[in-house]
Amino acid sequence: MSDTPKVALLIETARGYGRQMLRGIVRYARLHGPWGFYITPGDFEQALPRMQQWGGTGIIARIETPAIARAILDSRLPAIGLDLSERESGWESSLAGLSEVASDSAGAARMAAEHLLARGYRNFAFVGVAGRVWSQRREAGFRDAIRQAGFTVQFYSPPRALRDRDWDREQSGLAGWLGDLAKPAGLMACHDDRGREVLEACRAAEIRVPEELAVIGVDNDELLCELSDPPLSSVALNAEGVGYRAAALLDRMMSGRVRKPRKLVAEPLHVVTRRSTDAVAIEDPEIAEAVGFIHDHATEFIQVEDVVKHLSISRRGLETRFRKAIGRTPHAELQRIRMQRATQFLAETNLSVPKIAETLGFSTPSYFIQVFRKVHSTTPARFRRQLRAGGAAE
Repeated sequence: MSDTPKVALLIETARGYGRQMLRGIVRYARLHGPWGFYITPGDFEQALPRMQQWGGTGIIARIETPAIARAILDSRLPAIGLDLSERESGWESSLAGLSEVASDSAGAARMAAEHLLARGYRNFAFVGVAGRVWSQRREAGFRDAIRQAGFTVQFYSPPRALRDRDWDREQSGLAGWLGDLAKPAGLMACHDDRGREVLEACRAAEIRVPEELAVIGVDNDELLCELSDPPLSSVALNAEGVGYRAAALLDRMMSGRVRKPRKLVAEPLHVVTRRSTDAVAIEDPEIAEAVGFIHDHATEFIQVEDVVKHLSISRRGLETRFRKAIGRTPHAELQRIRMQRATQFLAETNLSVPKIAETLGFSTPSYFIQVFRKVHSTTPARFRRQLRAGGAAE
């Protein structure tokens, strides 16, 4: 019998989250393997091979049906499930003994809410999908974040009948619902697929995006987001990092070093801003211009005095009106945008910490590290290592 681990991957390849997770798994296998893989193609199309006959040694799967759950349990192989803790009662309860990977739905929703609130929106909406608990979790997280800011959310109710969920049938109903929203508004879609559908419905209803409705999704499926019209802003999750950690955990499970169930979480990283939210909805035109100036020049060596000079108003007047409009000082907004860009640089580039500090307009690397530690409770270097290395699964 070969000593090469053979792992069945029942992870959707038609979505960015699944593809990113698979990249993390492959990266681990390339460094610590070789491994052999079985891949299930498409979007939630599942078929587990005959693991004993194939020589399988482990499984990572999004478990969608009782038949797949039973096949995994009957194999008695080390297995990691996706989003098991978000399952409801019933056949899913038999999976309670498995290790799992879950996305931080509440954290992603909170990040989307903060993104829209920072742009001055006071009307909010959420569009989810029926029958997915992770969508319900993101809906609840968005509602809670918006309520904490003192506002309310309008929720779209997807059709209950399966045949009515066909996009050709549903689009007109969604377009009508979007048309009735108070505007300008900020809308969160439960994931990028739904965000793209919202944008299609906006075109059908002749709603201008982002001028009347700003739309943000989750997962940052780059191809899907860039193909959307207009390109879709999205919350990026650390799917590749959690894929690496899942492979590391499975490796330890297959070797007998880990026997108790563990849970791994794909944390939200940052918002990738594209045209669908590239606007501000602030009634005070000078403060709207101030916010736009900060967003456009956050990576330059600017201070609040530069904003004051740009608007030709007093600093005291700017501070008072800025806080009234968006609930923060101009300095706090500048630092917030810089920290958001910092996490993106750390996650997506190989720039050194001093170079990132310089790029973001900080006077010294030590000051950048100080601000970053205050916001994230860790240093930039450690933040990057945690994202990329995946480390030993806990």
